Amino acid sequence: MPTTRATTETGRSAVRTLLRLWPYVRPVRARLFTAAFVAVVASCTGLVIPLVLKWMVDGPVADRDPAGVWLGALCLLLLGFAEAVLFGVRRWLVARPLSHVEAEMRADLYRRLQRLPVAFHDRWASGQLLSRGTTDLMLLRMFLAFPLTFLLVNAVTILVGLVIMLMQDWLLGLVVLGPAVPVMWTCVVFERRYAEVARRAQDQVGDLTTVVEESVLGIRVIKGFGRHRSQARAFRELSGRLRGTELRKARLLATIWGVIVTLPEVAIGAALVLGALRVADGRLSTGTLVAFLSTALALRWPVDSIGFLLAMSQEAATATERYFEVMDEVPEDDSVTGGRAAGEATGLRFEDVSFRYPDAAPGSPPLLTRVDLHIRPGESMALVGATGSGKTTLTALVPRLHEVTSGRITLNGVDIAAMSREELRTKVAVAFEEPTLFSASVGENVLMGAPDTAGKPDLDRALAIAQADFAHALPQGTDTRVGEQGLSLSGGQRQRLALARAVVGRPEFLVLDDPLSALDVHTEAAVEAALRKVLADTTALIVAHRPSTVLLADRVALLSGGRIAAVGTHQELLRTNAEYAHLMSGEQGDPEDDR
Repeated sequence: MPTTRATTETGRSAVRTLLRLWPYVRPVRARLFTAAFVAVVASCTGLVIPLVLKWMVDGPVADRDPAGVWLGALCLLLLGFAEAVLFGVRRWLVARPLSHVEAEMRADLYRRLQRLPVAFHDRWASGQLLSRGTTDLMLLRMFLAFPLTFLLVNAVTILVGLVIMLMQDWLLGLVVLGPAVPVMWTCVVFERRYAEVARRAQDQVGDLTTVVEESVLGIRVIKGFGRHRSQARAFRELSGRLRGTELRKARLLATIWGVIVTLPEVAIGAALVLGALRVADGRLSTGTLVAFLSTALALRWPVDSIGFLLAMSQEAATATERYFEVMDEVPEDDSVTGGRAAGEATGLRFEDVSFRYPDAAPGSPPLLTRVDLHIRPGESMALVGATGSGKTTLTALVPRLHEVTSGRITLNGVDIAAMSREELRTKVAVAFEEPTLFSASVGENVLMGAPDTAGKPDLDRALAIAQADFAHALPQGTDTRVGEQGLSLSGGQRQRLALARAVVGRPEFLVLDDPLSALDVHTEAAVEAALRKVLADTTALIVAHRPSTVLLADRVALLSGGRIAAVGTHQELLRTNAEYAHLMSGEQGDPEDDR
């Protein structure tokens, strides 16, 4: 996925983007609003302290009243304690609901990823998806916990503080208000520029995550070919780009902090000088000046934190964008088209099927064109063709991993588009050429292909059919965890477990994509013997590259030029079709030369 997908967007409203979080926040809104109210009360409690100081300076201190001083000190202590307790309560109020929001968003993202079509996963890098489910959601939780509340709290605090200062002395209040316009203008410029850089940084984190993930999964290839230096170089380049982007973020943040901190400090200094002159002239009491300056200093953190809070808000808006880029993708449509009649046992049929990938270049020819093929009930059909002819794609159309562009596929006379995917995939089992195992036990991996009611007898039967009895000899037997991607097993062992997963559920239709390619000759012969018993009770489509696999099937279909060029038995096609004979011979060259 290109990292610049949304980086170049202009005119994006951070507020409008963040409002998309409302459905997740709504169930916990009562606690969040309560937490915000408590934080406002706590912050305003702190603004009472300067008023107590004014009373102390103009009263007990000026009158040399020790009892009054002790009373004022007690009031200050109680106010400070109350402020600390209220902020602690605010933190307690938001901790549990926000962890719930994050968990719900992560669960929804995972569910959506499971429902998105294979074409989506073909386009998107896994690291980009991973970063959305981890880093981006962490940023959103931090935003809801801190900036969302304190943007409101600080705004109220600044407003109340300004009112208090103007009530103390309107002239000094106007002096302190002087930097407001340049500070606001700086915030607007900062927000626009920081949004672009924050998006770029988060996309680059996704790219870096992809490189790390691929390097870990492909560590055997990297070590086998001695490519650790080139991989390290690629990592350093991406890491260097991310570092440069983060430094630009830091420079932008330093700039706004410089403006936001410097201008108010200058204004407070000017107010101090002017206030001291007014006290010397007798036009202002000492207590009033102390209260005014204490209020101004109390507002330093709310004002200084504006840049930090805006930065976190922009990163949260970017994270929200990235999250909903996935959530807005159209999932597989599980609705059925048309009615369904009770189908006869007519097997698997492709009727005038054409297919082209959704992201194919405009005007490019379809990969499959007007494919017609009929596999009778209980029959096994081998699918043969040159590399890149579309065999794997054709088999992927049966369980609706891809949708046909035109035409239709029927199971026992029923259009697969008239079935829900859940129903369809209980009838059709698939074993892919590249066996994928999960970080689970052998038994759990195999029983993924069976109903929830399947048990150990079904597992043992499937392992026997796939000649995967080696699983019983593992340290914990079928409870042995195979590790990530099953890389603790050999290629042949992984392929046999994938085959066992395909047959464990006793499917009505079986689609096998070159299921024996990684097996040695002796194991292949044993698996073929067991498979013949399974194929006798099911309707099967088998992608084959070797004559030994072809011989498992009753008939053979030759896929050439995106069409079914010939159908017949193995011996018939050897005699009558030069292209088929050439493919089965394993020789190089043009089959036309053999004519």
